[in-house]
Amino acid sequence: MIGAILTGKKPIISVARATRISAIAALLYQNRIGAVLVIEAGEIVGLVSERDICAGLHTHGGAILEASAADIMSTPVVTAPSTASVAEAMETMTDRRFRHLPVVDNGRILGLVSIGDLVKARIEAAESEAQAMKAYIAS
Repeated sequence: MIGAILTGKKPIISVARATRISAIAALLYQNRIGAVLVIEAGEIVGLVSERDICAGLHTHGGAILEASAADIMSTPVVTAPSTASVAEAMETMTDRRFRHLPVVDNGRILGLVSIGDLVKARIEAAESEAQAMKAYIAS
């Protein structure tokens, strides 16, 4: 379940619709993350990723840095419950071609998982399975 991946993760980094893209770029860099949630009144209204900023730079040039999150955010945002499996989350992200998936239960935002988080979880599960098989065979 993807909820387990959120244990011990960093706090959610979020911005308001009016936050300038230059400030978002700074947040991404400072926190070593690839996306921020756009939250208003406790609800996810959008998501701004590195990809959104790159697209804005290509389309609008440097002027995009003075634009706001509302101008380039991806919306509506697809979310997943904490009970979703890693495979289900990966399938959603692959099918929809995005790299960040907010985890939400009963309207409460629990966190944001990246494709890297999910791949790491799959690798750890495979390694654990292999170790269990080796132990079983050796006994």
